[in-house]
Amino acid sequence: MRILALFIGLVGGLLSAAPTKQPNIVFIFSDDHAYQAISAYGDTRKLNQTPNIDRIGTEGMRFDRALVTNSICGPSRAVILTGKYSHINGFYNNTNSVFDGAQLTFPKLLQKAGYQTAIVGKWHLGTDPTGFDFWQVLPGQGIYYNPPMLTAAGKIQNTGYVTDIITDASLNWLERRDKNKPFMLMCQHKAPHREWEPNIKDLNFDKDRVYPEPKSLFDDYANRSKQVADNDMTIAHTMTPRDLKLVRPIQLDAEQSAVWDAYYEPRNEAYRKANPQGKDLVRWRYQRYMHDYLACVKSVDDSVGRVLKYLEDHGLAENTIVIYSSDQGFYLGEHGWFDKRWIFEESVRTPLLVRWPGVTKPGSVCKSLVSNVDYAATFLGMAGLPTPAEMQGRSLTPILAGTTPADWRTDFYYHYYEYPSPHHVSPHYGVITERYKLVHYYGSGEEKTDLFDSEKDPLELRSYFGDKEYVTVQADLEARLKRLRGELQVPEKDDPMATGERGRKPGAKGKQAGAAKKPAEGIK
Repeated sequence: MRILALFIGLVGGLLSAAPTKQPNIVFIFSDDHAYQAISAYGDTRKLNQTPNIDRIGTEGMRFDRALVTNSICGPSRAVILTGKYSHINGFYNNTNSVFDGAQLTFPKLLQKAGYQTAIVGKWHLGTDPTGFDFWQVLPGQGIYYNPPMLTAAGKIQNTGYVTDIITDASLNWLERRDKNKPFMLMCQHKAPHREWEPNIKDLNFDKDRVYPEPKSLFDDYANRSKQVADNDMTIAHTMTPRDLKLVRPIQLDAEQSAVWDAYYEPRNEAYRKANPQGKDLVRWRYQRYMHDYLACVKSVDDSVGRVLKYLEDHGLAENTIVIYSSDQGFYLGEHGWFDKRWIFEESVRTPLLVRWPGVTKPGSVCKSLVSNVDYAATFLGMAGLPTPAEMQGRSLTPILAGTTPADWRTDFYYHYYEYPSPHHVSPHYGVITERYKLVHYYGSGEEKTDLFDSEKDPLELRSYFGDKEYVTVQADLEARLKRLRGELQVPEKDDPMATGERGRKPGAKGKQAGAAKKPAEGIK
């Protein structure tokens, strides 16, 4: 009996020590998707409904303070791949940075651990993807209608709408993959990036709804450093005829053009006849912007629904982690702006929703400061792999399992570089805590500082820098900022566009997978 008991115990120990099946990972990533345009986040304007994206949070976790290190498309993507800030991974801006594909990335480590890896959609890093068994990406920014795409075998031409095409290619890869290996799929959408061109079938989706305006639509930029006002990203002055659908995109074929003209031309004619001016013109542009932007979001939400259905229909849902996020936030009229770039909340905060069956409690919410610099470590942690010492982020797996580490960050470093074009947003860096932001602007020949208090001023309309009431807070934030710059190895002079380094990491390899799009000129 004793021998039998020992045998049973030995077998039981071996079984308990047997490795569990590694989960599949599907990372759905959109471009410029504001958290305000995801109904799960409960924006007071109630701009839209995103039932499929919401479902990921309902069945998993919603992160309410997911921040980015550098609020702009290419740099955010480089941070996610490497788990390192821009000053370490070498990709600072969209203007002239080229991603060094030879450096360590999480897809390479997943490949080494036996995962199949694929990326489909927007890449926007200047060189061919590395670390992927399969890739099919848009050249540069890509286009919305009938887009060409790049593969390892060469360029292919597609007919249709970009979000549908990216979804089709993603699902086709899932169908063709090796069914005996775990997989990591990065399904990366162009939408809802400028110029916010909707799927033809969705043009009348909102039935000419009049959208509520943000409280700060007519912000006068008073009570803050002058750098806040010195930008070129306003609805009033920066939007182009292409942005506003006053001209038809040249990529449309005859059938698509007919549907486009049938929808937009009667409305454009009414606009020309009314000839709004001043604030009325801003209001008209805001309404057109919301229609087009939210129509693009609808296409992304529809895509998420298709992916979730595929996982269910093929018995993959229970062992597949699904993550939804965007490269940063976006302005939907707040402060009179579109675009991103700023340390302010609508720009620096990105949506993040994660469904991890059997691990993450459905309907849970995280309010801790997390970041896109954490994504690489998180993907590795999900696969049971350690975080390399060179990565600067931390795995979110403990949080997703219901326990926030006692030493989790209480402050966060941010740095934006791209200046003066496009959009003429001053380069700046700062520290973010649960309540405060301290930001240093530079690059325009004069350095300025602002301090924001989200408890007293949630819309970020006033700087408290220099106020006697904030002397202690200000000193604490400056100390935190100095400490973070030291811990993150930020160079004393960290401005490649000013120093001539031009954002290019020495030794960047690989041919370019599409140049960055030249920004459209504004109309006054």
